[in-house]
Amino acid sequence: MTDIDEHGRPEPPLAAGEADTLLGFLEFHRATLEWKCAGLDADGLNATVGKSSMTLGGMLKHLAWVEEHWFSRWLHNRPMGAPWDTVDWEADRDWEWHSAAGDSPEQLRALWGEAVARSRAAVTEALADGGLDRMARHSWPDGRSVNLRWILTHMIEEYARHNGHADLIRESLDGQTGE
Repeated sequence: MTDIDEHGRPEPPLAAGEADTLLGFLEFHRATLEWKCAGLDADGLNATVGKSSMTLGGMLKHLAWVEEHWFSRWLHNRPMGAPWDTVDWEADRDWEWHSAAGDSPEQLRALWGEAVARSRAAVTEALADGGLDRMARHSWPDGRSVNLRWILTHMIEEYARHNGHADLIRESLDGQTGE
């Protein structure tokens, strides 16, 4: 049984195997982002801090893209679906960050939530097909690739970094603080 903290986040296991520990920390960080974005309207999701253009809405859309990029494209070499497959990335390399301002809170939460659900399924599939050592099916042009362990660790880092940003933005909105 997973312990749930006062913010509804699943606590990572205290003593578990490597896969369960990595997944526990990833789920904790996903839930932290969800908590930081909870209850906010479009103005809240579009708020910035200082000179930064980063928003919580942009963060949700960016992390939806990151989920798809690593767990669908890299891990399984599957094509990225909508909306990613129609973006002119050469025209705007930060499209997901910029375009989020035109999306409703419901659209942003759904896009991120659906990406997370697909990622969970992709990880379950990969764990059954080689475990943490299972190599990604996509590679860099020089042929190098990464394994599932690397992808999970990278995703924990990605969420942890952006959750620090989310802390600052959320505190500036309504004073809400906490890890």
